[in-house]
Amino acid sequence: MLFNSLIFVVFIVVVFLVYPRLPHRVQNIFLILASYIFYGYWDWRFIFLLFALTIINFIIGLKLGESGKQNEKKFLVTLGIVSNLSILCFFKYFNFFVDSAASALAVFGLHSNIPLLQIILPVGISFYTFQTMTYTIDIYRDKLGPTKNFIDFALFVCFFPQLLAGPIERATNLLPQIASPRQITKAQVLSGLNLILLGYFKKVAIADTLAPIADKIFASPDLMTSGQLWTGVYAFTIQIYCDFSGYTDIARGIALILGFRIMENFNAPYLSRSITEFWRRWHISLSTWLRDYLYIPLGGNRAGNIRTYTNLIITFLLCGLWHGAAWTFIIWGLTHGLYISAHRIILRGRKVDISWPINYSRRIVEFGKIILTFHIVALTWVLFKSPNFTIALKYFEGLFRFQQFTGFAFSIIFAGLLVLALDLAQTWLKSQTWLTDRHEHTAIRYLVAQFLFFSTLAAAIAHVGTITPFIYFQF
Repeated sequence: MLFNSLIFVVFIVVVFLVYPRLPHRVQNIFLILASYIFYGYWDWRFIFLLFALTIINFIIGLKLGESGKQNEKKFLVTLGIVSNLSILCFFKYFNFFVDSAASALAVFGLHSNIPLLQIILPVGISFYTFQTMTYTIDIYRDKLGPTKNFIDFALFVCFFPQLLAGPIERATNLLPQIASPRQITKAQVLSGLNLILLGYFKKVAIADTLAPIADKIFASPDLMTSGQLWTGVYAFTIQIYCDFSGYTDIARGIALILGFRIMENFNAPYLSRSITEFWRRWHISLSTWLRDYLYIPLGGNRAGNIRTYTNLIITFLLCGLWHGAAWTFIIWGLTHGLYISAHRIILRGRKVDISWPINYSRRIVEFGKIILTFHIVALTWVLFKSPNFTIALKYFEGLFRFQQFTGFAFSIIFAGLLVLALDLAQTWLKSQTWLTDRHEHTAIRYLVAQFLFFSTLAAAIAHVGTITPFIYFQF
């Protein structure tokens, strides 16, 4: 069920009408049923997969809590990790690994007869698998006690606002909120509506408007001028941000109205001054997950520079693979790992904050850093968007040919300025719900809200009959 579909509007209205009238424990049961309906609307068969993961991790969590032996705990947490990753790898990577192995053998004149399977990728599997793994790992690390309430744990796994595309919640944050009665205040509802409005504006008015432009250009880069190819880069760069952060805003807004606070996933990432800062602001729930559950266990930066760079590259290689079963994603992740390693090398032994003699000089340098980081990230999106490496290379070749620099769509700049305005407002006011959580400049906030609402409505009318899925649903 898509957030930007009519059936979801009906679904969420029913949820909002029924949910507040129920006692706490019944609310949790109701949300589980709603979440399974929400997930099963796409394909009812994968409800059983979601339920199976819930049972496996719930039982392992109980056993971890009962065990007093370190070796037994290691076995149980390893069993949990292997079980979760085995399911994820089968559905998402089986055909990729088989096809890659066959290609490698063919280089040596060997031919593999391992058949490819017709596997349907369960939507959101990467998100809820990683989320579920935090539960058993945190119990093993003594950061969390196992819950004995199956209903609470089942809701933690399937909570529908963030089930399909995150944020990837931690059990330490979400489970206590599920277990405790929830108070829903007027301020929470207004903040939730604020986030939902921002999310739909980003998704419907901006991302869905730019999607056809980016799709057309990336489909045949060899037929495009340099100007059109740069248009495609900027269009997809803005599209993917508005698409994904729009989903997160809607998810957080719905959760807030239901009485839950889920983590922030984006913090104006295109205002970053370095690639390292970008990953502190982009897909925060995944980047912190990779840091806490992969990079640090690998050794982090505790074993010298070479080991640090190796750990960074491994982490981002797996980040790329997490995004999709294709070499373009792996190379995209590797590129970011190399960028961050290079950034660490450049800064090694230097102070990050440089004192400039004139304040304006410093501002110009900071602005230059933002522009440079934005374009570094934008160019890596070519790998992310391209269906294969050959098309990505054609795209890069055309980009830097700088011939026939015609066909650049200046409407992309207007869309970018709108996103920039939203991110600057969030940054200056230090709030993502700045439309409703402050009392000064009420008239201006009201006018902005009206603009966002009617722009979204107009775009929705223009897109009637075409529903563009969220990009990250495929992961």
